[in-house]
Amino acid sequence: MFRGLSPIALDGKGRLAIPTKYREVLMERCGGRLVVTLDPHSGCLLLYPFPEWEPIERKLNALPSFNVTSRKLARILVGTASDLEMDSAGRILLPAPLRERTRLDKDVVLVGQGNKFEIWSAADWERQIDAANEIPALLDEAMRNGEIPDELKDFSL
Repeated sequence: MFRGLSPIALDGKGRLAIPTKYREVLMERCGGRLVVTLDPHSGCLLLYPFPEWEPIERKLNALPSFNVTSRKLARILVGTASDLEMDSAGRILLPAPLRERTRLDKDVVLVGQGNKFEIWSAADWERQIDAANEIPALLDEAMRNGEIPDELKDFSL
């Protein structure tokens, strides 16, 4: 289970050092084999241990090819996916086209999301945090419009 926030500095080659607290788990789960892809919704990168990615890719490839939305989703998620391997220092090399697309430069943030990580530019992550103030109003509006997911109706912190 991956959770928490880790500020990280990419090196000059675009390598990200996986925080020490995750390295052993990733070696046990996937032998350091990971998949990175573009998140079409938020504009960050998604980083999966390879065994977590495989069923997602199978589902995407099984979507109907004549459905425009299915094709677009698969095109982005599978089409931008890259296999990565942690090196002996626990680093992964993020592909340049993905770094450019998500505006990743030196300062990035690795955010644990349960079975995967999100990789954000530090500036974009700050904007996400600032936008979190809008969540109560969005939930209130969704509740009024009857659009709130059933899973959130009884959710409490």
